[in-house]
Amino acid sequence: MRVDGQLTFNSTIPMIDATVSGLGIAYVPENLVTDELRSGRLVLMLDEWCPLFPGCCLYYPTRRQNSPAFAVIANALRHADV
Repeated sequence: MRVDGQLTFNSTIPMIDATVSGLGIAYVPENLVTDELRSGRLVLMLDEWCPLFPGCCLYYPTRRQNSPAFAVIANALRHADV
């Protein structure tokens, strides 16, 4: 089906705002639209076709001295609820 008009976004927040406004559908991480789904402003579509995100994976050498900034990021990812 050909649809006239097309919106292109560089980030997810404007994409979500446009979808809530009724301008189309969006493929975004579910955790970003939890409130909209609960309130009924958005509904899940094609849920059976969406892959589950198992979480972040980070591989790095343990025998090298990593920077303090990298240690902070690795620790935050290790304990994040993603």
